Amino acid sequence: MTKIPVYFVPGLASSETIFEYIQLPEQFECFYLSWDSPLPGESLRDYARRFSAKVKHPDPVLIGCSFGGILVQEMKAFTEPRAVIVISSAKSYHEYPRRFRLARRTRLHKLMPVSLLVNIDRLHRYKFNKWINERLRLYRKYIGIRDKAYWNWAIEQVIMWNREKPDPEVIHIHGTDDEVFPARYISNFIPVPGGTHIMVINRFKWFNEHLPAIINKAITEKNGANEKV
Repeated sequence: MTKIPVYFVPGLASSETIFEYIQLPEQFECFYLSWDSPLPGESLRDYARRFSAKVKHPDPVLIGCSFGGILVQEMKAFTEPRAVIVISSAKSYHEYPRRFRLARRTRLHKLMPVSLLVNIDRLHRYKFNKWINERLRLYRKYIGIRDKAYWNWAIEQVIMWNREKPDPEVIHIHGTDDEVFPARYISNFIPVPGGTHIMVINRFKWFNEHLPAIINKAITEKNGANEKV
């Protein structure tokens, strides 16, 4: 049996280990991609073109989380995937929350303390509440790239993403309690009740139960659409 290649792209600066608990049946072969540092002046589209060279199979399934979801939508032009699935992400900048849109207009994201994000380990000396401490623990565990140039580039690409209209072929899985991309701004998505922005980690059982059927349905629908052409 020929397995279906599934490529996973993690969120901003995250390592591929954020998907460590997601397990798909034997009909799928999973590949986990890690971030590269951007080239000087590289656009998101050019980065997506270069990053797409990591995909070694024809007709792959692309799955991206958060900023990885934005990237796989740009990779679609270069990989001819049989399905694109985004998790905890957005399908156009119109699905961004108000604070993102404000940053887009005012460029306030340029003032973000990136050096603090890169050197997050310094925060362990401070006392925070339980929720923040848990998020910091997960952040330290799953951070994959600490390059300041990458962080500045990635934040800029998220805020200034220029996709005007959602691609109707993109499948969107989103948590109802996502605190980064609140669900009230998102349209046409598969809801994960109570899911937050890190649900690939703490709601992995939902994905193990539902993701195979979502992938298979997407492939079946695309095959059916191709037969009609």
